[in-house]
Amino acid sequence: MNMILETERLSLREMNDDDFADLCEMLQDPVVMTAYEHAFEDEETRQWLENQKRRYREDGFGLWAVLLKETGEMIGQCGLTRQCVGENCVLEIGYLLKKDFWHEGYATEAATACKQYAFEVLEAEEVFSIIRDTNTASQAVAKRNGMTLKGEILKHYYEMDMPHLLYSAVRK
Repeated sequence: MNMILETERLSLREMNDDDFADLCEMLQDPVVMTAYEHAFEDEETRQWLENQKRRYREDGFGLWAVLLKETGEMIGQCGLTRQCVGENCVLEIGYLLKKDFWHEGYATEAATACKQYAFEVLEAEEVFSIIRDTNTASQAVAKRNGMTLKGEILKHYYEMDMPHLLYSAVRK
C-alpha cells in the first residue's frame, strides 16, 4: 500500500487507480474546487491521478491520499510537489480535502506532517504553500503550519489570471 506518513489521526500513502472515485468526489465538486474556479471532468481527474503517479516515480513524492486511520476512508490529498515560481522551482505543500471533512483540523495535521517530511527526509531548506488570494481557509492552514507570507504571484490558469500568495517555512 506504500504508506508514507502517519499522524495521530491520519495515514498518507501513494494514490493508485483504486482512488479514482474518491478523487472524482473531490476534484469534481465545485465547492471544493472554488479556488481553481473549475471542477474537473473525468478525463482531467484521470490526468491528475496519472500526474501524481509520475511524480512518485520521478521525484519520489507527490500528492498523497489522506486516509482516516480509524476507518481507512480516503478524505483528501496532501503532499509535496515541485512548482515553478518565476524562474525558481520550489517545493510546495499542497492539500485538498473532501467537503465533509473541512474544519476538523485534518488539513493542518496532514500539511504539518508533510512539512516535517520535507525537512527531515528530503532535507529541504524551505517549503512553500502557494494559495489563491481568496482562499482564506487554506491561508489559515499555512499559518497554523508555521508558514509566513513571503510574497505574491500571478498564475494563469484556465485562461484566467489568478493572484496567489506565497507562504513559506524555513528549516530551523
